[in-house]
Parts: sequence; structure tokens; C-alpha cells
Amino acid sequence: MRVQILGCSGGIGGSTQRTTSLLVDHDILIDAGTGAADLSLQALAQIDHVFVTHSHLDHIACLPFILDSVGAMRSRPLTMYATRETQEIIRTHIFNWSIWPDFSQIPDEKNPYLRFHTITLGEPVVLGGRSITALPANHTVPAVGYHLDSGTASLVFSGDTTVCDALWQAINRISNMRTLIIEAAFPNCERTLALQAKHLCPSLLGSELAKLEHKPEIFVTHSKPGQSEQIMHELEEIAGAHKLQMLRNDQVFEF
Repeated sequence: MRVQILGCSGGIGGSTQRTTSLLVDHDILIDAGTGAADLSLQALAQIDHVFVTHSHLDHIACLPFILDSVGAMRSRPLTMYATRETQEIIRTHIFNWSIWPDFSQIPDEKNPYLRFHTITLGEPVVLGGRSITALPANHTVPAVGYHLDSGTASLVFSGDTTVCDALWQAINRISNMRTLIIEAAFPNCERTLALQAKHLCPSLLGSELAKLEHKPEIFVTHSKPGQSEQIMHELEEIAGAHKLQMLRNDQVFEF
């Protein structure tokens, strides 16, 4: 599997800030934040599957535009994978004809641009030998992370989460994990805000990493614009035995 980071910022601004989106091979997106907007029309038209961690705008902003831009170029529906709770939020508040057309009904119910697939925690979705499994997360709305397994090695993406014992229990059962992408949205001076928003800051992440029984490569994502250096400095102080790196746009993982 090949994973390219299209966006990994907690916000926008300037020429480099793109919100969360990961391109898996050529046909899968993990989240569809503003990073997906940099793909060409031809690349967008090849995306058959979008796995959504949760319904917040920075993780789904480009999904309505992808459908509008390339729906007519495709021969089959794009499939959005999400928990039932997340599907209901997106259907009610995005594809509702008020905010955006309901592309699960366009051009018609039998041949729509979009279809929904319900995922369940711990149950893999296998696409061409690639396994994608939803993992527990703890956020202000229903949320999951994802475990991507090529059969040889695995990458885990936390999505948005705060303290979550169930996530680490699931991660510790993954024997072939090579890479962990975990969020740290705020610096320690905003720990109270991180707790309210159900995100992590370096001090919280340090406590969470103490639950990790493996030693994968660890990359930190979702830092707010302008705060990455401060967050990285604070992470270095709590890293312990773990080596932490800040995730970058266009970074590629192959496993």
C-alpha cells in the first residue's frame, strides 16, 4: 500500500496549510479535507472509496466538491464508508439539498454519484487485498481512526481523538504496525481547550504514548496553523523512548 499525505494541518492559511486527507494508492481517500483539492480532475475521478473518520468540516470539506466535479466522469458511484452515526450527520447536514445537493439521489436513485457503506469498529473492509479497519476514537462527535494493513505491514491513523484507552488496546493487538499517525492539535498552554475540544496536546499525548507497547515510527498531525514548532518542541520533551516527527504534506509511506 502507498499512502500520500495530501493534508495534515488543523487549519488553512498560506500555500502549505491543508486539512486532513490521505490518498491510499490511487483509489482510496482517508478523509476528504482541503488537501484533496490539490488533486487533478483525472486523479479525483479515480477515487472509488472515501473512508471518513468523523463529520467535522476539516475532514469532509472536499467530498461534496469531488462529487460535483467528477461524478459525471465516473461509471459507478463513489462509496463513502463511515459509521452509521457519522453517515446520519453528513446526510442530515451536508447532502440535504440546502447546504449541498443529495448526490445519493443524483442523477437518480438507481445510478447515483454517491452511495454509503456502514462500517463497524473492528470489522475490516477488504479492497483488492488491502484491509482497512475502523479503530476506537474519543472526540466531540462520533469518530474512528483507521488501521491500514497491506498484509505485510500496517499503518494506523488516529483521526481526531483525546484520551482513549480503547484505541491503545486495539493498537497493541496489531503485531505488524510500522507507522503510527497520531494527532496533537494544541500546545500545552491550551490544554484546557484541548480537553474541551477532545483533542490531544503534547502533555496528553505523552501520557497516551505510555500505553503503547510497540515502537513504530510516530508522526504527529493536526497541529493548528502557526503552532507546529511549539508543539514539536514540547513533544521532544515528553517523547521518552519514542521518536516523534511532525507529519508533512506530500509525505509518502509504502508498506
